[in-house]
Amino acid sequence: MSKLKTLRPDLQYIADWIPPQSRVLDLGCGDGELLAWLAVQKEVSGYGVEIDVNGVVGCVANGVNVIQSDMESGLSTFEDHSFDYVVLSLTIQAMHNIEGILQEMVRVGKTGIVTFPNFGFWENRWQILMGRMPVSETIPFEWYNTPNIHFCTVNDFAKLLNKSGLKIDHQLVLNQGEKVEFLPNLLGSLALVRFNKV
Repeated sequence: MSKLKTLRPDLQYIADWIPPQSRVLDLGCGDGELLAWLAVQKEVSGYGVEIDVNGVVGCVANGVNVIQSDMESGLSTFEDHSFDYVVLSLTIQAMHNIEGILQEMVRVGKTGIVTFPNFGFWENRWQILMGRMPVSETIPFEWYNTPNIHFCTVNDFAKLLNKSGLKIDHQLVLNQGEKVEFLPNLLGSLALVRFNKV
């Protein structure tokens, strides 16, 4: 296995939420960075799901079990409650069937964890006010080359979970890796939400 990386701040917060020896499914896992770290530091077992070939190769190099699949078609490969945690980090905004994937996350896992860029962040609002689509650290693409198709705010996501019969267990909002507690929908650039069924 390659040398263990220091995790991005959002991934470190996710790792802090996951107890030792948990079973974890990481959707859109990239090169498996989170699962590799959890396996070494917390003896976590699990799988990554990744569609990109380079990500799959990275997972294999990092010693992570990975399935190459498009999660848009569902998670039918996995039985109910196969995992303790199902993670979807910085991917939900690029998905077509958001409600479907949220339901699938809590079907195959006990708890879901989602992270997403907060479109309500003041810098994004300012760029729109100035007549431009936002480009930032958490939304790094131009409007014409972005994989993102659904932007939401912290408040929008909470409303969607409620509508979908899901409840927030814990929520963190970050800006440049630091927690934002005052006016998080305005001052936070990235949201982390842990949720489960009502």
